[in-house]
Amino acid sequence: MPLGADRYASRADTLLFLGCVGLSVAAMSLPDTWSDPIAQGLRQTVLAPFLALQQQTELLSAARAHYDAVVAQRDSAALAATFLPELRSENVRLRSLMGLGARLGWGYVPAEVLHQPEPTNPLTFIVSAGKKQGVKPLATVVSPEGLVGIVSTVDQQTSLVVTWAHPEFRASAMAADGSVYGIVAPHGTEGPRVWLLELEGVAYRQLVSNGTLILTSGLGGVMPRGIPIGVVTGVAGEAEGWERTYVLRPAVHPAAVTHVMILNGTATRGDLRSVFEASGEVP
Repeated sequence: MPLGADRYASRADTLLFLGCVGLSVAAMSLPDTWSDPIAQGLRQTVLAPFLALQQQTELLSAARAHYDAVVAQRDSAALAATFLPELRSENVRLRSLMGLGARLGWGYVPAEVLHQPEPTNPLTFIVSAGKKQGVKPLATVVSPEGLVGIVSTVDQQTSLVVTWAHPEFRASAMAADGSVYGIVAPHGTEGPRVWLLELEGVAYRQLVSNGTLILTSGLGGVMPRGIPIGVVTGVAGEAEGWERTYVLRPAVHPAAVTHVMILNGTATRGDLRSVFEASGEVP
């Protein structure tokens, strides 16, 4: 009995299928004056729910595509906004560097910082200029704000720069008014102290007030005179009746430098203070 019921159902499906094919052929053979009203009636009755569902599906698909496009635009805008302050800052620094080069006029080599061993410890870094560009050992390295360091070794296309934060760095310095002279060195060798400088060898009877600008003195013929080094922020220590040591806030932080000027043959050019004052960076 179940087998006979299955055969009957199979035959009924076959007959229904053949009937649908026959109706389809008959509908296709009908003239347009008859077929169009029939088709319109079917769309408005039997097929109406299916057509509405298809329309909703298309709307959802379009909304999904629009949502994805909006999300992509938002992500792009967020990414661009993240880098915008950095790009603006670099643009300002490059403009300042170009202005410094225009004021120097000659005797300098522009260079880009290529490598820093560690972002938080740039005691030395490599720049994109070497012997081919005319760079020499012990050349002074500056940014628009002031002294960065000196060139240690020179290759054909690159040079190694020792910044003022290096433990072995020393520079002859003076107060902006020329009343005090001394030697500038790193204030410490580890921790936050490494990013400060100190002015050593100031006579005990000579008082240097906070906020005093310290410049290179030009003594020794290694660095030109008048390059900003830092500003006095306090007393680091004193030897009773002999000398005082003052702490300086540096004019330039090596980690913030991306482009520099390497000064060649400028030690005999006189005082460069006016060059840096024109940049607006010198207090």
